[in-house]
Amino acid sequence: MAALPLLAAACLACTLAMFGTGLSDLRQMLATKSVENIQFLPFLTTDVNNLSWLGYGCLKQDWTLITVNTIGAALQTLYILAYLYYSPAKRPVLLHSLLLLAVLVAGYGYFTLLIADARMRLARLGLFCSVFTISMYLSPLADLAKIVRSKSTRCLSFPLTITTFLASTSWTLYGLQLHDPYITVPNVPGIVTSIVRFWLFWWYPPGQDKPYRPLHA
Repeated sequence: MAALPLLAAACLACTLAMFGTGLSDLRQMLATKSVENIQFLPFLTTDVNNLSWLGYGCLKQDWTLITVNTIGAALQTLYILAYLYYSPAKRPVLLHSLLLLAVLVAGYGYFTLLIADARMRLARLGLFCSVFTISMYLSPLADLAKIVRSKSTRCLSFPLTITTFLASTSWTLYGLQLHDPYITVPNVPGIVTSIVRFWLFWWYPPGQDKPYRPLHA
């Protein structure tokens, strides 16, 4: 357990760096006062993920999870509000945001009111968080297939790939130290997909003169 504080610090630093890559989208929205070429869904799904892990961290009383996901949820909520403000089509964005709120309220009711046993509640919420995180890491695979077909990585973000790899590795090691499979298992796909992206960057080097729009993890 001597390595646990170092791993906790690594998880905090690497994950916040990964969340910080979204600041480029925020700066673009503020500069252009538009949401052109910016995807809304990654903000929404990451916010759900952060809030779910925040609940897990609170049940587990793990301050690393609590700190990381509190900051992450605040950042994603900021991105969502900025997107809503600058989006010309506010109705679908608002509907998706309200759907997120409804899902969170329903989830809170299920885990707090319907599952009385604290240990069972922790296990069920951990399983939900794990499945949701795995689905987020695997969702860009279709985009990776398009990159192979087009032989171009201009739509990939190299900083995001690096921070995702470091964050996933840190959380995997952190989960191993805690003997918590709900933390360990869902971060392994993040390592694998990051390695695939590194390979794509090596095999299809991005042209220096080609602008690219980052794909979110």
